[in-house]
Amino acid sequence: MADKFKLNIISPEKKFLEGDCEFLEFVSTEGELGIYAKHIPLTTILEPCVMRIHNDGEIKKAAILGGFVEILQEKVTVLAEDAQWPDEIDVARAEAAKKRAEDRIAAKQEGTDMRRAEAALKRAVARIGATQS
Repeated sequence: MADKFKLNIISPEKKFLEGDCEFLEFVSTEGELGIYAKHIPLTTILEPCVMRIHNDGEIKKAAILGGFVEILQEKVTVLAEDAQWPDEIDVARAEAAKKRAEDRIAAKQEGTDMRRAEAALKRAVARIGATQS
């Protein structure tokens, strides 16, 4: 059995998850990260992504829509801007948001806030990704 660490995922609305974890995968501003117990301490900024939570042979996926991660040797704390389980996501709405963001980016119209459009695209992609097998 792999060593485990405590995982806490907290959003402004709720305590999203509190439990044990063997391996955690996510995307930070520095790139993709995978965390096992006894990882070197690290604090990083989260990109909107699909977080994969590995425990007891199961993998749970969640859409994490930005935030921060504090990694300690025996505990990982995620302060998420928003966190959603796949069954909480309206896929049609996420697909529509993705299309709108892609259209705004492709149009390259003057006055379009490209960072905002790119952020909306990343959030939509994370939501859609969390719902896929």
